[in-house]
Amino acid sequence: MRDQDGARRLRPADLGAELGERATLVQFSTAFCQPCRATRRTLAAVAGMVGGVAHVEVDAEARLELVRDLGIESTPTVLVLDSGGRIVRRAAGVPRRADVIAALGEAVR
Repeated sequence: MRDQDGARRLRPADLGAELGERATLVQFSTAFCQPCRATRRTLAAVAGMVGGVAHVEVDAEARLELVRDLGIESTPTVLVLDSGGRIVRRAAGVPRRADVIAALGEAVR
């Protein structure tokens, strides 16, 4: 789904989980992805530090249609969503905690 300015929005039905009250950290992972484990720890830690932020992990292999629709090319890929599900930031690879926190700042404006 896209909003009036063309930004892509994700809904709970797209993710298989509820969105965070303030923001959502969406992680696309695969079963044998070593960097995905480090990403999971980082995102879970940040979500635990910031109230109203959810961390949702999506199995890329099980959700190929969504992966293709979003142009996900590698795992881990992280999307930062605002409270309405609009994608405000996207990054591939293991994120640094400081970068995740900075991206959340943009999402919770």
